[in-house]
Order: sequence, then C-alpha cells, then structure tokens
Amino acid sequence: MKNYKKYAWYFPNWHVDPLNEKWHGTGWTEWEVTKCARPRFEGHIQPKVPLWGYESESDPVVFAKKIKTAKDYGFDGFIFDYYHFKDLGPYRRECLESGFLGAENSHLAEFGIMWCNHDPIYVHPAQYRHDGVELASGDADSEFFREVTDYCIKNYFPKKNYIKVNGKAYFGIWNISKLIDNFGSPENLANEIANFRKRAKEAGFDLYITACKVNMPHYKTKDKDAFNSTAKLLGIDSIFTYSWANPTPEVWPTVEYSEVRKLNAELYYVDSEFSEIPHEITVSVGWDCSPRTVQSDMYENTGYPYTPINVGDTPEEIELAFAAAKDFADSDSFTGNFITVATWNEWTEGNYMEPDETYGYGYLEAFKRVFGGNDD
Repeated sequence: MKNYKKYAWYFPNWHVDPLNEKWHGTGWTEWEVTKCARPRFEGHIQPKVPLWGYESESDPVVFAKKIKTAKDYGFDGFIFDYYHFKDLGPYRRECLESGFLGAENSHLAEFGIMWCNHDPIYVHPAQYRHDGVELASGDADSEFFREVTDYCIKNYFPKKNYIKVNGKAYFGIWNISKLIDNFGSPENLANEIANFRKRAKEAGFDLYITACKVNMPHYKTKDKDAFNSTAKLLGIDSIFTYSWANPTPEVWPTVEYSEVRKLNAELYYVDSEFSEIPHEITVSVGWDCSPRTVQSDMYENTGYPYTPINVGDTPEEIELAFAAAKDFADSDSFTGNFITVATWNEWTEGNYMEPDETYGYGYLEAFKRVFGGNDD
C-alpha cells in the first residue's frame, strides 16, 4: 500500500464577509441559498439540511468540530479555496484565519491554499436568463501576483501544519490559462513563477506548485505534446482535479451518479497517462447546483448553474467511488502524492462530506471504511 495524504477541498462562503454583504445584503452567507432550495422533480432531495445547523465557519469553536470530525474519519486536512482580488482585496478569508487557524485543535490538521483566480459571477442565485454577471475581476499583474504570493509566504507557509509535499510548500492555482493571458505569454508567466520560487526560497521554502488540469492550456484539445511542454516551461510540479467531469445525459435534468463514477474512474488512468507531471486525483461526492438558481424560475438547460443533477449519490455509491480511487492510488498508475475529495462543504453544488439530515454521517463512514480513520 502506498503512503499518500487525503485532503478535502474547502469552500469558504459560510460566514459573513463584507463583499458578500455588499452584493447580497447585511449578514448574508450562502446558507441563505441552501435554505431556499426546493425539489425540481419528483424524488429530488432539496433542500439539503446540515445536521450541525447553519453555523458560521469563522467561529473557531465551530471549526474545531470540523477538524475533529475530519481527522476522526481519516482526512489529513483541508485545501482552502482562496480569494483575493486586485481591486477589491481579500474575500472569504476569515474562515481560514479566524475559524481554522483560531481553532484550539488547528495544529492537528494540515491546510493548504488553492488560489481561485477566476472572475466570480452572480450565481447566488442566478436567473433563468443569466448572462454570467461579473462581480469582480480575477485578473492579475506582476505587482498583484507578488502581493498574493508574498502574503502566503509570510502568513501561511511558516505554519507547522501547512501542507508540504516532499518537503515543499503546496500552492494551487485554479486557472493557469487566465494567468498566461494576464501576463501575455507562457514565457512571461514562467518568469513570474520563477520569481515566486526565488522569493519563497529566500524565506526558507521550496515550492510545490500544482494547477487545475481542466484550466491548463491544451488539456481540452487533448494536445499531449503541447500540454506537457507548456507545463514544463511554466515549472508546474503537478496537475490536480477539483471536481469530476459529468457525462452529457440523454435525459435532462438528471444523470446517475454511478455513471459519473465509472467515467471518472477511467479518467484517472487516461489523465495520468496524458500528463508527464504527477496527477493528483479527486473523488466528487455529488453534483447539484440547483440551489444556486432562482427557485421561482424554471429549471432548464441554460448553462451553469442550470446543469444536470447527479441522482443516486447514496453512501453505498460514494463508497464505491472511494474504493475505485484507493485502488488507483495504490496502483503503479498513480503518479500523484495525495488525493482529494470534492468537497468538504460545497452544499449548494451538492458535493459535501459534512453530515446532513438525509444520510447523517454516511459519506464520512464510507470514507473511513475505505481509507481508515486516524483513530484506527
């Protein structure tokens, strides 16, 4: 059996944030979206109701419970979606800095940063005739790139429980292609990344830089040579998967989770062979973005968040998905260093490990049966 870490992606939108209040009103969190969801067809399980209630993740007592639960059921830690905009500043940061790092047991769980350098759109909720209204720009220039990375070098990398991969500080990037566009060429971005490595080294850290595979140049066109030459030029250490690909369903609006599971189990092998750098795999535990749509509008195929909904994502099916991931990770085909689960808590996209009123701790129990808990 190989020795690899298990991390859960963490989406930090369940605490009051000034930008959210600007866009949605005083005291708003994404729990409001969760509460308003309704079934869109017979048998559709909505709203999803958290067993722990609608708690604020910026409360260190609340996050201490998350840490204990994650550790008890076999996770090594969390990788946080990380937001910072050039014009608007930090976003959704108090979850990590007040909640996680403020928790009395935070030292027991590892944590890492995945910089979400995309343009957030208004999908909380989105109308039927939505045009992807942009709330902020994720664009970067040299000064801002250094501001974001210097902050991580100073405030996160020195933490004893910050994720180190083979001794190197983890740093994830959501959209490498966007950064290439921002800087004008792969060569220019390569220079910025090299400078990031230099600054980190001066502070005492080597870097492990990983990029989301679907946002890498040439991945979608399946140009293997171009993909790998670009990754080499940029100095990327690995690619990661955030959430699973969904097959195009023949019947709207649902797709069986079992079909999604089988497709993505095959992609473990396909994408690991495609990439000459390590491929960090993930397991998605569902997909249902319907809470992020206006509930009085009709649910039809008009584009995200009006997307096909996974059904049949029972703990039994999820356990099969975990087992397939473990089989792959234990095989010679696995080139990565860790696996992830999508996600710990993205309730309004229908992928979360936290207990709910439908299955209780069923997903967590499934994970523990496959991977073992840290108390075993």
